[in-house]
Amino acid sequence: LSGMNIPPPVISNKNWLRLHFVTDSNHRYRGFSAHYQVKKAIDFKSRGFKLFPGKDNSNKFSILNEGGIKQASNLCPDPGEPENGKRIGSDFSLGATVQFSCDEDYVLQGSKSITCQRIAEVFAAWSDHRPVCKVKTCGSNLQGPGGTFTSPNFPFQYDSNAQCVWVITAINTNKVIQINFEEFDLEIGYDTLTIGDGGEVGDPKTVLQVLTGSFVPDLIVSMSNQMWLHLQTDESVGSIGFKVNYKEIEKESCGDPGTPLYGIREGDGFSNRDVLRFECQFGFELIGEKSIICQENNQWSANIPICIFPCLSNFTAPMGTVLSPDYPEGYGNNLNCIWTIISDPGSRIHLSFNDFDLESQFDFLAVKDGDSPDSPIIGTFTGAEVPSHLTSNGHILRLEFQADHSMSGRGFNITYNTFGHNECPDPGVPINARRFGDNFQLGSSISVICEEGFIKTQGTETITCMLMDGKVMWSGPIPKCGAPCGGHFSSPSGVILSPGWPGYYKDSLNCEWVIEAEPGHSIKITFERFQTELNYDVLEVHDGPNLLSPLLGSYNGTQVPQFLFSSSNFIYLLFTTDNSRSNNGFKIHYESVTVNTYSCLDPGIPVHGRRYGHDFSIGSTVSFSCDPGYRLSHEEPLLCEKNHWWSHPLPTCDALCGGDVRGPSGTILSPGYPDLYPNSLNCTWTVDVTHGKG
Repeated sequence: LSGMNIPPPVISNKNWLRLHFVTDSNHRYRGFSAHYQVKKAIDFKSRGFKLFPGKDNSNKFSILNEGGIKQASNLCPDPGEPENGKRIGSDFSLGATVQFSCDEDYVLQGSKSITCQRIAEVFAAWSDHRPVCKVKTCGSNLQGPGGTFTSPNFPFQYDSNAQCVWVITAINTNKVIQINFEEFDLEIGYDTLTIGDGGEVGDPKTVLQVLTGSFVPDLIVSMSNQMWLHLQTDESVGSIGFKVNYKEIEKESCGDPGTPLYGIREGDGFSNRDVLRFECQFGFELIGEKSIICQENNQWSANIPICIFPCLSNFTAPMGTVLSPDYPEGYGNNLNCIWTIISDPGSRIHLSFNDFDLESQFDFLAVKDGDSPDSPIIGTFTGAEVPSHLTSNGHILRLEFQADHSMSGRGFNITYNTFGHNECPDPGVPINARRFGDNFQLGSSISVICEEGFIKTQGTETITCMLMDGKVMWSGPIPKCGAPCGGHFSSPSGVILSPGWPGYYKDSLNCEWVIEAEPGHSIKITFERFQTELNYDVLEVHDGPNLLSPLLGSYNGTQVPQFLFSSSNFIYLLFTTDNSRSNNGFKIHYESVTVNTYSCLDPGIPVHGRRYGHDFSIGSTVSFSCDPGYRLSHEEPLLCEKNHWWSHPLPTCDALCGGDVRGPSGTILSPGYPDLYPNSLNCTWTVDVTHGKG
């Protein structure tokens, strides 16, 4: 709502309303005054009040009057015209309809047409508010037979105040459009992706879905050969957005929804009225609909079900997996689960914890050495620290999992295997590591080496299967590798990872890293991945050995430079996180480079380009040109500044979409050449030669 026209009354669909008032930096106006009343839903009718004879209706009349509706009127108020749009129709009498459209490069938000109708038997009001026209900030027109597109900046945070529109058109007019989301995460309740049928963007009558948060249907299918998607984001913090796959499919079809993980599907028809039935593999429990039907609107009646691990079960196979209910989506509340693993008499059972995340101090997993509630406890675990490997003394293990009435974690993923008395259990291959050795008999050894960037958080590099206190067991705990919170690095090159990588980092961290190169060298750090909680989880980079050294940059969210250089042989990094919300973190490469006191480092040469100038001393410049058909992204020469940095990054040579070509001869390349050109292009080149020549 904006402008001077007083809108008609608004009635919520549910028991809450959110009013969001935004102003720009120009002009001041009187503002607004609105009254609200809380009533039972039955007391309301359409967009006005149902008035009861003999009761005091003065307050109700006053609200309606302030909303611009006159008593016993046969005319609706002038709805006005949307800014950057126009209205078609000037008849405001009962039963009349007016339509709205937007100027080019603007998208309609709201109803394309509204009708003047009778409200509560005495008032005249429009069936909906006047729509608004929002400027498009991104999006494109796409064509089949298939492809992929993403929200802006994906997989990093999308832009605030975005109005993005995509229109997908099937090349074959007798086919429809199917989309599915590889990833989807919008700020819930505030950022939305509206999906509609046809090419009339924003028309509420064609809306198929309005999505927010992280839950989406398996598939969405249009009724016609076109589909539109409209992304709207507010001015506050966003999320990673989405990645969409689209393709043309046959008419009157809902598309292939797939088969559940650990599930079995019966039926292979996806046309209207076809039915698919599902069941789960042995040992798993089906959650959701056992059958779904392809409806006349080309949408499945429900998402495919999921197969989860049951809360009570016995295992007799020699190896297997134990999962918390609904792992890894969170196990829920008020649980009391019991699993019993039974192997052959004379053998033992080994547990390997692949993942573990429970609500600390309130949700517990107890492992007991036997099959009864009174069996000896081998270990009790809670929180997010992954437990060590466990081995039974007998041939039966009992796992008891209890969750309280509130909050939950990701859950756990445990694999087990059975083994004889003259061998050690299979230790598996630790995450983020490589294992050497496959013999687990008495007297054999295995070695574990951590991948680059990780260190051993448990155990030694080599363990041996040996006899200790009458039991065959490994000489030490199974090694584990993790990304450390801080450290001192002096190797010529390496990797720094946020703690917990490749998973999420933890809350309330304060990690310090110092990178030291040989005297006379500089340090270059390159960001491969970076994603932290915006404004709250921060990485500081200092040009020296400690926190008091000059600050090179402070980074959060997803915005980081491609690389940074130190002016000395030290760089200090400090990563601090708050006590809520985490993210993927970062992966940073570092290397020691030679730096001349009076020069900059070699800036490189653009791909498909040439460099002019080999003097990199302070105050010198180098310039660049491109091979025929390519265009330089930045014409200004690079200047070596006093801080040993070039004045701007190395330019690129790009094959562009269209342009003016001059000269007696030349080359024209398709966009991105020699790589594949992008989808949805319309490129025009104008070739201009000397007058009188062709």
